Amino acid sequence: MATPVWQPSPEAIAATQMTDLMRRIEDAHGDTLGDYGALHAWSLAHPEAFWSLLWQTFDIVAEHRGERVLVDPEAMPGARWFPDARLNFAANLLRRRDDHPALLALDERGRRRTLSYGELYRQVARLAAALRASGVTRGERVAGLVPNAEQAVIAMLATASLGAVWSSCSPDFGVQGVLDRFGQIAPRVLIAADGYTWNGKAIDIRPRLARVAEALEGLAAVVVFPFLDDRPELADIPGAVAWDDFLAEDADTLAFASLPFDQPLYILYSSGTTGTPKCIVHAAGGTLLQHLKEHRLHTDLGADDVFFYYTTCGWMMWNWLVSGLASGATLVLFDGAPFAPSPDALWAMAEREGVTVFGTSARYLAACEKEGLAPGRDHDLSRLRAVLSTGSALAHESFDYVYRDIQTDLLLASISGGTDIVSCFALGCPIRPVYRGQLQCRGLGMAVDVLDDDGRPLREAKGELVCTRPFPAMPLGFWNDPDGRRYHDAYFATYPGIWAHGDLAEITAEDGLIIHGRSDAVLNPGGVRIGTAEIYRQVEKVEEVLESLCIGQQWQDDVRVVLFVRLREGLTLDDALRQSIRDTIRANATPRHVPAKILQVDDLPRTRSGKLVELAVRSVVHGQPVKNREALANPEALEAFRDLPELQR
Repeated sequence: MATPVWQPSPEAIAATQMTDLMRRIEDAHGDTLGDYGALHAWSLAHPEAFWSLLWQTFDIVAEHRGERVLVDPEAMPGARWFPDARLNFAANLLRRRDDHPALLALDERGRRRTLSYGELYRQVARLAAALRASGVTRGERVAGLVPNAEQAVIAMLATASLGAVWSSCSPDFGVQGVLDRFGQIAPRVLIAADGYTWNGKAIDIRPRLARVAEALEGLAAVVVFPFLDDRPELADIPGAVAWDDFLAEDADTLAFASLPFDQPLYILYSSGTTGTPKCIVHAAGGTLLQHLKEHRLHTDLGADDVFFYYTTCGWMMWNWLVSGLASGATLVLFDGAPFAPSPDALWAMAEREGVTVFGTSARYLAACEKEGLAPGRDHDLSRLRAVLSTGSALAHESFDYVYRDIQTDLLLASISGGTDIVSCFALGCPIRPVYRGQLQCRGLGMAVDVLDDDGRPLREAKGELVCTRPFPAMPLGFWNDPDGRRYHDAYFATYPGIWAHGDLAEITAEDGLIIHGRSDAVLNPGGVRIGTAEIYRQVEKVEEVLESLCIGQQWQDDVRVVLFVRLREGLTLDDALRQSIRDTIRANATPRHVPAKILQVDDLPRTRSGKLVELAVRSVVHGQPVKNREALANPEALEAFRDLPELQR
């Protein structure tokens, strides 16, 4: 067994909401649950009792729940949860109506806006009335081209209150990227900002917004709120109306639509670069119940918490963050570059606002270490009790960094799931130890396993991450996929009746999980499967390297490993540094992991949520087209990988 890098105290374990749930199960069902493993097993063995208990524990606001909990439990897909329930997603996020801060909206310009729960409710009521007057009804789509500001949250809640469907992109998308997404769903209303800021630069999106508004058919209104200027000029945008002019004057109460559990709530988009984005439809009830489980039990979130996640409105972590309102917490919204105006900007914010749960990406934590930041030394983070990380695998060394330079006593939860389920398959556990390089646990109620190519379960070996039983947050399907064929092919074609997620993973001796990378990006030199995360972990140890990207290149009837590195400013990749990188990888992994080629590039292409795009680089190297360049934040970076002489020999 590995040695923990953090262990919760017995007193801390006893005080968690997860321990309270275990007591409730023992009292109600007579089953003794000694640890998390037993609780997880019980949640899978008794799915109807488990999810019913969560409904009661979280006091779901609903017109009624109904007697039936799960219909067709063997259908995957096809199972239905709480088919007789009637509820409203927004009603559950707006149950609190007092003066407690609901939203703290910050940006890199130093502006700070606060909305209490009572004020948030009133703002949502005014926008909901205006949307209704514009013809938005149940099932209609409302789209947002929005920065991470309070208006985005208000717009989502107003949309959900009516039973309409919310879908958002971050404002850094180009016109084609927006149309590739919103053009598929035909929104009734488009809500947008006049622009955004990034790394000190103001970017006016009104010209792009005008082109988007012209191209989208059936728009009843384009509602623009000020983010750059107090009174932006909107005359050139077809159908545009200012936010304040659009809001209903006299609406101060909300009539929440009473809707089925599987009422569509969100449309999210796959971020891959292999074609037009898939429009993934998520249901209100499943999203609500799953997020409450992950917040309240796996993160121990409560009404006194100040909850921050660094995200844009084009990443599912924004949807996940906003659900923190259902727990009565204060949410911190931040829009801008994470290192602006200074490298420690987000940690200074965490000190100033008293953040208790700090969410970010693995890449951000690695960058903080490379920058030499010591947030725990330079800032008062005494209120901080949890750091959450996602977006890619969190390197072992980043675990060391967090406990050395941020705080010794906190829950470090590496979490993994995705846009596909708008939630997590594996995540944190406040009653378990933390081990370097591991996600602490598979989520409650989630039958997560790792299978070999023949569908047999694996332990302490790499295989395909799957979920073998239905769960409430499974998507309803894809938009414009009437027979469900594309949905089936995306997740259920590999193992019939089993969700295959596309990650190469490993269940550890400690019952944790390691994500080794995407299955479709797995390297196979000499037929040996290697996850790219295994290589990245070693390269991050090399001081000169800021970040790296690895692909498998077809070469002489085999695959050779090619590593691209971005170095610190002013450095050049020479033979000595190449050898240092190779030696580090060989010493800590295997000779098979050592790249055949190591090349320096100035930039690495990434999606707008910050994920490096290995498949796009692989396509360019092999002379194949990249079909959805609009999914990239920096598509111009791909040109550096085209027709490289070093890869022709």
